[in-house]
Amino acid sequence: MTKKGLLLGTTLAVGLGGGLADEAFAEWSPKKPVEFIIMAGTGGGADQIARLLQGLIEQKDLSPRPFIPINKPGGSGAEALAYMKGKAGDDHTILVTLNSFYTTPIIQDGLGIDITEFTPIGRMALDTFLLWVNTSNEDITDLDSYVAAVSAKGKEWNVGGTGSGQEDSILTAMMEAEFGYDVTYIPFEGGGKVAAALVGNQIDSTVNNPAEQNEFMRAGDTKPLVQFTAERMAAYPDIPTAKELGHDIEYYMQRSINGPPGMSAEAQEWYINLFQTLYESEEWQQFCVDDGLFCEEWVAGADLAAFHAAQFDRHEKLISEVGADAITSE
Repeated sequence: MTKKGLLLGTTLAVGLGGGLADEAFAEWSPKKPVEFIIMAGTGGGADQIARLLQGLIEQKDLSPRPFIPINKPGGSGAEALAYMKGKAGDDHTILVTLNSFYTTPIIQDGLGIDITEFTPIGRMALDTFLLWVNTSNEDITDLDSYVAAVSAKGKEWNVGGTGSGQEDSILTAMMEAEFGYDVTYIPFEGGGKVAAALVGNQIDSTVNNPAEQNEFMRAGDTKPLVQFTAERMAAYPDIPTAKELGHDIEYYMQRSINGPPGMSAEAQEWYINLFQTLYESEEWQQFCVDDGLFCEEWVAGADLAAFHAAQFDRHEKLISEVGADAITSE
């Protein structure tokens, strides 16, 4: 298994034939603006990624019609999933996903969302998580001092996240189970607002993605204590992993592009080629390095569908292990 073998144990190889000159790619292209749906709020990792990709599409003139980013964060992504379900058969609507692509349908089973019906396009990255605190908290310098501080305050310790059932609430529950403490989880509408709340000391800590905190880290406002990856990332060479410290906590978030149910095969192929071009671009690969994402394996089409199925099953088990109540309480 590679170090990305990951999100919890699935490594998938991909064999995509052809490229931009594929016949299907040449025969179909967008006839109107493409709705680029983001199942999270503004300023967060998914939002940043979608807008970076949208800008590269425009800059490189890769589409005859513009891509329009639209945030639909309601209900931990339920709003976006329901919207996509209602767009069945639409070749001009795509979705950038998080792990809430799995967790929201599991926890909110009344939604009637079956992710296997969505059209898999391509996985752009596997995003990572770190534990962050405000740099003004000088008494917290490492994981041990963090655990001691949280244990002392208990439910008075506020951890910010992006909503019940979201990735950070799962990771927060995993930490509660590992260290034997209980915290208060405060939901915000997007990782950008979580980051701002940590800077403003409205919350005590967060397990935000790197892209959501890097700006504030570089400004000296926040600091990472531990990373929840198999190995230290190049972007954070001095920050230990939880595993190094004797705690088996490793978790990742997929960043993939998917179409609604019933998207035409021609449109799917066009989007696969488009996003593979973006994935292989120097700009995207540099973004991955700078922001601590794993972007070393392109997964698309049927292979991405298999990845989704495996991760859905894995998250069902994970939620069962930590308890749904632990990740949905606010």
